[in-house]
Amino acid sequence: MEWIKAKTLLQKVSFDGQLWFGIDYVMNLYKGCNHRCIYCDSRSEKYFIEDFNRVRGKEHTAGILQYELKKNKCGVINLGAMSDAYNAEELRNGLTRTALQQIYEYGYGLSIETKSNQIVRDIELIKKIQERASACIKLSITTIDDSLAKVIEPGVCPSSKRFEAIQMLSQAGIYTGVLVTPVLPFITDTPENIRGLVRKAYESGAKFIYAQFGMTLRDRQRTYYYEKLEQSFPGLVAQYKKTYGATYGCTSPRCKELSFLFAEECEKYGLLYKMTDIVADCPKKKEDEQLTLF
Repeated sequence: MEWIKAKTLLQKVSFDGQLWFGIDYVMNLYKGCNHRCIYCDSRSEKYFIEDFNRVRGKEHTAGILQYELKKNKCGVINLGAMSDAYNAEELRNGLTRTALQQIYEYGYGLSIETKSNQIVRDIELIKKIQERASACIKLSITTIDDSLAKVIEPGVCPSSKRFEAIQMLSQAGIYTGVLVTPVLPFITDTPENIRGLVRKAYESGAKFIYAQFGMTLRDRQRTYYYEKLEQSFPGLVAQYKKTYGATYGCTSPRCKELSFLFAEECEKYGLLYKMTDIVADCPKKKEDEQLTLF
């Protein structure tokens, strides 16, 4: 794996962290991703990542992170925003594993979003972080159909394997749920898919499921996506162009219908689905009990 220099790792979020799983910081230990999801927003020019399918590790992450954890105020660190923390290189290099150990040692909370079932490797460590501070794990799953997942996320394990990972995390007592983003217009925005995802989340022991009914499209991301659509879904590019033009935010034409259905299904199974409720329900740092002499 190629290594690149990094001056910093922790980035304070510029938005209200309560709007996204209560996070305070984002951190990416790798640059690029080999999951090859056809829709990934991180391909966009604004992120300055050339050859996005190639994963590069950041040098001296343990030392940089130790320094930043010491100087910053404790909070919740999110991994997986730009580059999946459990990409194929992680199994060989262990940058995420080392970072989790440091997060635990310094008492920070943890938030992870991943498409990889390899996260189960770190169940015991994540459990310790949750017990000391907080943890919220999200497995990103866009379709209930393993064969379709192989087309739109060719470098990722099948959806069924991700649900198995959710079950293992949940059985270990870790606060775990499903992230249904994006929902691809004319591909995964069907009532059958949404019903299936909610039902399987429940059966796997998830505490929550969060969805956004649409996707983003811009510059390199749009070009790559359309190339892949032409290969696997002939004729669909024309429908996208007619519906969205050059629009950045591409909401599913079925958004209203699916949002209602999604809420109804979540209520039926007792799954949290509103961000405010998920953040409120996530295990928080326990306040130390004051000792008394009596």
